[in-house]
Amino acid sequence: MFKPTALVASLAACSALLAPHGPAQAQSTTESVQGLIVQLKPSATQVPQSAGEVGREQLRQRNRERITAVAQDAGLGLERHSEINTQHHLMRLSAPLQGEALQAAMRRLAQNPQVQSVEPDVRFKRQAVPNDTSYGTQWHLQSSTLFPSALNATTAWDITTGNPVVVAVMDTGVRYTHPDLAGRLLPGYDMISEVEYANDGNGRDADASDPGDWVTSSDIQRNRALFGGCSVESSSWHGTFIAGQIAAATNNALGVSGLNWNGRILPMRISGKCGALLSDILDGMRWAAGLQVVGLPQNPNPARIINLSFGGSSACTSSYQSVIDEVTAAGVLVVVAAGNESGPLTRPADCNNVLAVGAVQQNGLKASYSNVGSAMGIMAPGGSGSIALFSTDNTGTQGPVSDSYGTKSGTSFSAPLAAGVAALMLSVNATLTPAQLIALMRETARPHVSVTGFPTCVASGSGVCNCNTATCGPGLLDAQKAVSRAATSAAPAPTPAPAPAPTPTPAPAPAPTPAPAPAPAPAPAPAPTPAPAPSPTPAPAPIPAPAPTPPAPAPIAIPVPAPAPVAAPAPTAAPAAAPSSGGGGGSMGGVWGGLLWLLAALAWRRR
Repeated sequence: MFKPTALVASLAACSALLAPHGPAQAQSTTESVQGLIVQLKPSATQVPQSAGEVGREQLRQRNRERITAVAQDAGLGLERHSEINTQHHLMRLSAPLQGEALQAAMRRLAQNPQVQSVEPDVRFKRQAVPNDTSYGTQWHLQSSTLFPSALNATTAWDITTGNPVVVAVMDTGVRYTHPDLAGRLLPGYDMISEVEYANDGNGRDADASDPGDWVTSSDIQRNRALFGGCSVESSSWHGTFIAGQIAAATNNALGVSGLNWNGRILPMRISGKCGALLSDILDGMRWAAGLQVVGLPQNPNPARIINLSFGGSSACTSSYQSVIDEVTAAGVLVVVAAGNESGPLTRPADCNNVLAVGAVQQNGLKASYSNVGSAMGIMAPGGSGSIALFSTDNTGTQGPVSDSYGTKSGTSFSAPLAAGVAALMLSVNATLTPAQLIALMRETARPHVSVTGFPTCVASGSGVCNCNTATCGPGLLDAQKAVSRAATSAAPAPTPAPAPAPTPTPAPAPAPTPAPAPAPAPAPAPAPTPAPAPSPTPAPAPIPAPAPTPPAPAPIAIPVPAPAPVAAPAPTAAPAAAPSSGGGGGSMGGVWGGLLWLLAALAWRRR
């Protein structure tokens, strides 16, 4: 009786005869390869272990001969051979191979009956894990397989560790003395115009260092007009923390890692005691972008990215939107915090042309404090409870004491993660526009996390919940995917400058046709008909600009006092059009010329 096992064995034997003798291990590589690792099949003549060194040398010699024969059979020039172990051998080729030539050579080698397998001797890049002592505490930079909301920064650093892209940190200033910010800080500017809030004895100046932003009960009692709406609090060192998130000195065996290892921070001090004035924020944004601000010197180091972690409870106002539009047109990406009120997005997160960043916990759920809304750009780690974010800090509760490291949570610290990723994207593709940076980060976002037992987030934003695209944007920020996509994105086509409108040229009056020889009693020539003057087109009545909504004092991270609303400038009426008239002539040809002139003039006025 024929047994099924015998059939299986027979089929296996036939397959072995029909299959290639040695598979070429598929490895996709575009690089040039000068070595191939070949695994030889065991020799028919085995050398016993008892043969000692003499026997092992005999085996090496036999393998060298086999490798040489294999290379010759495949038509490959062999520069040298080295043994990896008794089975695997490195064939160093006399000329490098790549692409199809490499694949063909591997296929030829694999067909040799003495070859078990063959693979290219490719170059492995090291995993870009920094040696900063507290990097392990920075869970948000690590793999999303370990922490669902993490950025996958390590694999992004395999693509680039960054270039000196300038990021303006619109905040409380920085501690220039912090050792983990050494070499990363540009001079910046102190934009605080009110001396009482500045806490450094003066108004605007070129010193962006942070003296502290504490508020005491005696401050409030001493000047209730200025400090009555403020809360008693210690210095936040808010700007120093954010600067470290974006561009702390990395791989220096000290402290924390920044997203952009070679980045530059432009500190813009806009906030002192009680927060930031809207006017200081707006001037600071313009100065950071390289635009002229009255009374200030030109910024010698314009930013490509602005990080702004301040906001209020009102909707986007015309002044905010106008300045955002200006700096965006100058090529600057504005990254803003979504807000920490567990409600809907407010300014500047609801303004156009910004990347609003909300906060998720380590497990990917929306952080309880984060605002949400349909205008959300993306979600990024913001920390919660004991699982917060870790960055550069200072131990002082009022003035600065010792440079240190600390933990904080909030959308204030989600935004700089997106700003840091944008800096890495510009490091691989400096041509990207603000709109392209936003689009690529959104397109490459990982899907939102859903955890059983938690509700779906709604527009009111209250509590911990499962995000969806209607309330939290397209998904979770992924540094590796965004940087990879940026590296392969084509540069935008330049927008052609509009051609200047041509000045209309009046049609010349045709030369009059000579009259025929007069008959007896010639009729007198008819009087020319004058061209009618057109009625002037009335200018449209100007539409008065609505008065901006006064900014509310509720902040994202630090209370912002409500400045007096800035009145909209009175609209300027368009000048009344001057009436056009055609020239007269001494014949009908002159009349037609005048009419043609009139038509050309009217057509010009409609442009």
